[in-house]
Amino acid sequence: MIIIAGLGNPGAQYQANRHNIGFMAVDAIHRRHSFSPWAKKFKAEIAEGEIAGEKVLLLKPQTFMNLSGELVGEAMRFYKLGPGAIIALHDELDLLPGKVRIKVGGGHGGHNGLKSLDAHCGKDYRRLRLGIGHPGDKDRVHSHVLGDFAKADHIWLEPLLDAISDNVELLVKGDDSKLMNKLALATGGKEEAPSPVKAAKPAGQSHIRQARNTAQPKKLPETGPMAEMLKRMFGKKDD
Repeated sequence: MIIIAGLGNPGAQYQANRHNIGFMAVDAIHRRHSFSPWAKKFKAEIAEGEIAGEKVLLLKPQTFMNLSGELVGEAMRFYKLGPGAIIALHDELDLLPGKVRIKVGGGHGGHNGLKSLDAHCGKDYRRLRLGIGHPGDKDRVHSHVLGDFAKADHIWLEPLLDAISDNVELLVKGDDSKLMNKLALATGGKEEAPSPVKAAKPAGQSHIRQARNTAQPKKLPETGPMAEMLKRMFGKKDD
């Protein structure tokens, strides 16, 4: 059995918030596939179904974000599952809007829902990280995540939610590479495989190499620190 837990806050006032994209994704899965009607259990809304031959429990915590882990942990223990059977769908500040990554374990990055899951379920659950972008100022983070998606966001948001629901069998089967490709294509991005660790920069893509391959400005400073740096960057190496 797999538990797919969408993270968000209950109530109509939070329904369209960026912080509720996990709820939105689980709702899209519920609409697309043959699941039971939503019911109340574990202080959550739950629905049961089957995807790719696997029993799946969709779960939306109704305790607010910072207590999400309590009921996900309760459901995990009720069904005698381990953290590896949990997939959390949540908003991710550190990814650009529409970008998606999947990983197992790792830090919570200040996300209160993940912090609660870590405390009640352990850290070895899978996370589908749904990018909502960062406002650029930490003082604006709270209003950003609890703000509604803008009209312009729906250009990528609706295709992404549809693609998640259409390809949820890949999520259940753990075919992460193919899933990432499908989601990237749905939002107009390039196909890209997920990486469990931060990928090293490809050879030849350092900042200095990129600068050498970029057309030099028409007029370069002739004196000062910038002039010296440019001489080192663009000067001939084979003389």
